[in-house]
Amino acid sequence: MIKVGVIGFGMSAQVFHCPLIDSNDSYELAAVVERHGAKSQAKYPHVRVVRSIDELLAISDIELVIVTTPNDTHVPYAKQILESGKHCVVEKPFAVTETEARELAAVAKKTGKVLSVFQNRRWDGDFLTVKQLLLEKALGDVVEIESRFDRFRTYKKPNAWREVASFPGSGVLYDLGAHLFDQIVDLYGPPEFVTGNVRNERQIDGAPDDSFLVVLDYPSLNFKAVCRAGMLVRDKPPRFTVLGTRGTFTKFGLDVQEQQLKDGLTPRDTAYGKDNEFGTLDSEVLPKINVRGQVATLDGNYAAYYNNVAAAIRGDEQLIVTPEQAVSVIRIIELAKQSSEERRTMSF
Repeated sequence: MIKVGVIGFGMSAQVFHCPLIDSNDSYELAAVVERHGAKSQAKYPHVRVVRSIDELLAISDIELVIVTTPNDTHVPYAKQILESGKHCVVEKPFAVTETEARELAAVAKKTGKVLSVFQNRRWDGDFLTVKQLLLEKALGDVVEIESRFDRFRTYKKPNAWREVASFPGSGVLYDLGAHLFDQIVDLYGPPEFVTGNVRNERQIDGAPDDSFLVVLDYPSLNFKAVCRAGMLVRDKPPRFTVLGTRGTFTKFGLDVQEQQLKDGLTPRDTAYGKDNEFGTLDSEVLPKINVRGQVATLDGNYAAYYNNVAAAIRGDEQLIVTPEQAVSVIRIIELAKQSSEERRTMSF
């Protein structure tokens, strides 16, 4: 088993990383860095609580360290982990700037250690369903994907660094854009052009962006992706709308796994990952033969992310979520910001 250390025990560690590691037979959750208290030990009695990163890295048999701390710490902590001879998973976003992202990827290459960013939403059930429909050419040649992640909250959360404009990497562009852009990069690779509109729609003083509309354009493929997120969307539109030369696919509702993990379910539970919200396919299956019907959502599977990381550490599989892809996502975020500020389309 791969012994794992986790830096931080906030929402990300409590909801995602620790349950996914603890329920995976490839891993042992061995230690958690908590500056104060021992919340992790109350949940996982076998876990050792340490007070610093140095103390964690001194534990010789820990092979993998997961960084779940605020965004501006991801790069320095990950560098320290890699240079200590351990593998590393970083919570998204991979970095705050493209320059930092490239530097971190270079450290991983130099040390020969596995480095990945936690892009769990590649294993959302709805996204897996979209991938399967594309693979089966159920929509013909796909020309557009609209991908949205919307919420409704009119106020700023108290004591939340993600909602402080002066904090590096705050705002929904880094928080949700990192996921939406990664999904498109997974399907099509980096875009050729990026056009962004990034705004603070709630007009809250001291708050960062809370809304974005970013178009990733692939003219050589006759394809574009429209990625959107906002905090003032009470009546939710489709999570995915996929347009092709033979038809359209729409899917409402968010993937169920985050809520299930919050409710205490893990991948070991039979109900885990099962989404009862079907998508709708309206497509020409044969010339002049049109079919409209429901498409069952494939089971979500966040466990697959850590299964692949374990296999990559053991040398049995290629890493799926790579540092190179992570660099592309951060570049998209920076180009979207620049595009919005300068009101022009940016070349990738």
